[in-house]
Amino acid sequence: MVTRQITCINKTPRYDAHDRIKTVGGSWGKESQPEVIKQIDAGTHSYYVSVGGNTVKVIVASHNGNKYIKTERDYVQPDNLLSLPECS
Repeated sequence: MVTRQITCINKTPRYDAHDRIKTVGGSWGKESQPEVIKQIDAGTHSYYVSVGGNTVKVIVASHNGNKYIKTERDYVQPDNLLSLPECS
């Protein structure tokens, strides 16, 4: 399994926190949220975010039947991911 750190994101212009992440990125490049979901679900890749010196795993969650990614320490909204800087 490949493990990747997410260091930046690109957001959609939507206000729903469960549907705001378009792509995530890191030193490895960028991937769309649907692709990251497929990789996590298939077990081929794992992702994490480093927050305040702590490593937090990124997981797939579902809200109203729509899959999205969030950090496992978040309860409903993917706040740790949404607080990352924009990818260039």
